[in-house]
Amino acid sequence: MVLKLAVSPKAGTAAAPAAYAVVAVAHLLKLAFSFETLQGTETSQISGPSTPGGKTADLKLAGTYPVLRYISRVSPDYAQALGVTDAVKSSQIDYWLDFSKDNLGSDAGFKPLAVAFSTLNSHLKMRSFLVGYNVTLADIACWGALKANPVFVTRVKGTDNELGTYLTRWFNHVDSLNFATLAVSEFQKQAVASKPKGDQGSFDIGLKDAEMGKVVTRFPPEPSGYLHIGHAKAALLNDYFAKHYEGTLIVRFDDTNPSNEKEEFEESIKEDLLLLGIKADKTSHTSDYFDVTYNHALRIIKKGLAYVDDSTQEVMRDERMKLIESKSRNLSVEENLRRFAEMTKGSPEGLTMCLRAKINMKDPNGTMRDPVIYRCNLTPHHRTGTKWKLYPTYDFACPIVDSEEGVTHALRSMEYRDRNVQYDWFFSALEIRKVHVWDFSRVNFVYTLLSKRKLAKFVEKGLVTGWDDARFPTVRGIRRRGMTIQALREYNLMQGASQKQLELEWDKIWTLNKKVIDPVAPRHTALERDKIVKVKVVNADAFTAYSKDMPKHKKNPEVGTKKTTFSTELYLEFNDAKDLTVGEEVTFMDWGNVIVDKIEWSDDKSFIAMIEIRLNLEGDFKKTKKKLTWLARGLPKDEPQQAPVRTLLYDFDYLITKKKLEEDDNVDDFVTPVTEFKTEAWGDANLRGCNKGDIIQLERKGYYIVDKPFNPQTPNDPIHLYLIPDGRVDSIKSKAAPEEPATPAAAASAAAAPAAKKAKNAKGAAVPTKAAEDERLKSPMYKSKAVYTETYKFPPTVGQMYEIKPYYTHAFGVAAAATSSAPAAPAAGKEAKKTDSAEKAPAEKAKRGGSAAAAAPVEEASIISKLDIVVGKIIDVQNHPDADSLYVEKIDCGEAEPRTVVSGLRKFMTLDEMKDKTILVLKNLKPAAMRGVKSHAMVLCASNADHTKVEFLIPPAGSVPGDRVYFEGHEGTPEEQLNPKKKVWETVQPEFKTRDDLVAVWKDVEFRTAKGVVKTGSLPGASIK
Repeated sequence: MVLKLAVSPKAGTAAAPAAYAVVAVAHLLKLAFSFETLQGTETSQISGPSTPGGKTADLKLAGTYPVLRYISRVSPDYAQALGVTDAVKSSQIDYWLDFSKDNLGSDAGFKPLAVAFSTLNSHLKMRSFLVGYNVTLADIACWGALKANPVFVTRVKGTDNELGTYLTRWFNHVDSLNFATLAVSEFQKQAVASKPKGDQGSFDIGLKDAEMGKVVTRFPPEPSGYLHIGHAKAALLNDYFAKHYEGTLIVRFDDTNPSNEKEEFEESIKEDLLLLGIKADKTSHTSDYFDVTYNHALRIIKKGLAYVDDSTQEVMRDERMKLIESKSRNLSVEENLRRFAEMTKGSPEGLTMCLRAKINMKDPNGTMRDPVIYRCNLTPHHRTGTKWKLYPTYDFACPIVDSEEGVTHALRSMEYRDRNVQYDWFFSALEIRKVHVWDFSRVNFVYTLLSKRKLAKFVEKGLVTGWDDARFPTVRGIRRRGMTIQALREYNLMQGASQKQLELEWDKIWTLNKKVIDPVAPRHTALERDKIVKVKVVNADAFTAYSKDMPKHKKNPEVGTKKTTFSTELYLEFNDAKDLTVGEEVTFMDWGNVIVDKIEWSDDKSFIAMIEIRLNLEGDFKKTKKKLTWLARGLPKDEPQQAPVRTLLYDFDYLITKKKLEEDDNVDDFVTPVTEFKTEAWGDANLRGCNKGDIIQLERKGYYIVDKPFNPQTPNDPIHLYLIPDGRVDSIKSKAAPEEPATPAAAASAAAAPAAKKAKNAKGAAVPTKAAEDERLKSPMYKSKAVYTETYKFPPTVGQMYEIKPYYTHAFGVAAAATSSAPAAPAAGKEAKKTDSAEKAPAEKAKRGGSAAAAAPVEEASIISKLDIVVGKIIDVQNHPDADSLYVEKIDCGEAEPRTVVSGLRKFMTLDEMKDKTILVLKNLKPAAMRGVKSHAMVLCASNADHTKVEFLIPPAGSVPGDRVYFEGHEGTPEEQLNPKKKVWETVQPEFKTRDDLVAVWKDVEFRTAKGVVKTGSLPGASIK
């Protein structure tokens, strides 16, 4: 028998849910199938004989359920395997196929789905399967429909999912069966294969009934505030689909609440939309349709589907929570019309009332419990004046105006999903043309508030300068912070129209912004004024100060040139100068090498009075470790304009200290105490020519945007420069969010310390006293370097906001930075007893929560043997489905089954460079999920100092998977799984290096297998992680 089965590779949309059931049946029956792009919204199709046992494929069917029925009837063997064994079972299975098709679709409403889930749960109360005593086609079809339903999939993962015990038990069992897991895996592979580069989201959502040239979308902002980054996504998606279908975009101002609306907000929204590249085909206002909505209100009252309620707001809220009907619910139509007339007049009686839709006070969906649809408000409207004394709510006006304006598709964020059934009810009740709805995920960023009400509090309390404050997530705020419109637009479009809810970090959008600004940002220099150091050139007797034209951007001549002054009298920043030593050769950027001759420290070593240097401009800058920025303090004759200019550098923190506020969180409890940090600096003379909004790069400091330019009328006023985050962890982490200290002593210090602020050189000293804190906070100048202390040591690779995961190691094997300052693991067990009394004291003090900086180190010689490092071979490698920096590898470690390992090697090696490589694997770390894929080992690699080159460690010739690595003199039995709390890996890893002969060593003890030593390919002196 010839069967040709084709399935759409799409992961599924509301119009065309993924054909999980079809692929599952194909695996169960071992039917050949292919993934193909099918016409329209079809998810599967089959060609085969028109009679059972036929030889020619003269019949073609399309659609999940027709295909499933056909397969179960075209062959007796297939029917037997799918449980279609007699007429009675066939009828029962047909019932559940129809049930799945009619009730479990992705586009089903909230209430119908709740009923369907309840029906399934009740049916399965005393049954293991839907039909009979084994899995049948009914189970596979229902499972496939539920697997493709986003509402069900989201809920079933929760512990208290409200789906029902029996439905959850049945679904999890079917989901675990081999044919089901294979089907899901097939679709995941297709998703990976079709995933666009970068973070490009999908726009292929299958808009229902979308026809070219006839699609009408709308973006309905309320003119009561400024557009924020969440609004930007909504606007861009509506604009995208209108353009994609050559249709119409309507920008409609939802001006139904005169108390909050202002014309200035409307104008700012128009301006922001134009900056985003959005030009409406039509602009309208809900107020244009007040007569229409009013007439619909009269109609719905006369139909007995609305009533005027005089209950107080508190009573109404309480009754809705307790599912109690209002005393006004069953008033006569005549009394409701009389009351509505009082509302229309704005009479004292009318002002106490509101109009409510009469839907269902017992509905589990709160939006259906008789929502308010008209309220009185005597505030003059900014467009209609005092004509109206009552106004429709958004929920009532929106479906009416959508229908009136010809909107075909309403694209709304997921927060409105529960309201979709209410939206649909109004279409039916008012008997007006219906509109299709598509929900997309809302943009949610960590440490960020998008609620206009909550943001308004910050403005009202003076915690920010206004709605365009650089700390605000408004379009204007992030523009002022340095976000380019190009990056903002591209980032939002990259998210696509997905319904997946995410708490987004800020790193990717700022990284994208950096890619936009880096090629065109002029390079300038600024030095912190605090303790700035004077420098004198001593071997330039005939040298006179001069200015020279230099490129503003070495890689882009089109950016232009700047004048750089060269002199024998210079400035260096104190933080650079304090680390110099006499005789040291360093490079002065854009000039050449110099040799330090003399350093004159103050008597108390608190500042440097003078440094003398000798020019060595013929020196090789490639051989110097330090590349320093500098400024000339001696000026060319008759060129006073070349003097350094006063500059004020700003950095900011998030407005709140918690990543995500929960519903019951009080915002006031999480307000960041200090969110603005200023540093006085001297900037190069060319900064005088910058204009407001110009984006520049200060060498070795970062990207900045000019917020206040130089004013020749007030030359002593500083230029204000705002630091632009570049996406790196240090630039986006919260400076005030709590972090877990490495030791009890650190915890005690952290509890006493003020909220942590930005640190440029956080290597330093004891936590400041309370008095010192208070004194510093009295100062009007918050310098980021003054908040971190001089000796507080953070755990290696642990940032203030979250753990920094090394690119090329596993998430659960957090590699400590290879520095001598890494804190050691606490002493424990027999190893601790081996230390002498001098070593015991601080360890015991740390255990008691004392002030010891760290517990005494575990004896490393005893714990290196606990690592289970073996030879492995990569037998398969794929791109991670949800992370563009990760690979997912299958590695043979000499065990019965290969291990799944997730690594961050994607930026360093191609797929072809990975495959079939023999490598070293640390396999007894605790498994951990990395972006949804669980990793069961860590690949060990060698890395150069700046992490630009990474190589595999090379086992000796003849090695096979499973060969164990040992360290001579420290042999022992590895632990089955390392205890993360004991930090074994973090303790030994800093001493993993490669020698000059490329051999891998731990404290000069070689990595060995029975066949010889382990090496790296070309990286001497590298760290191993």
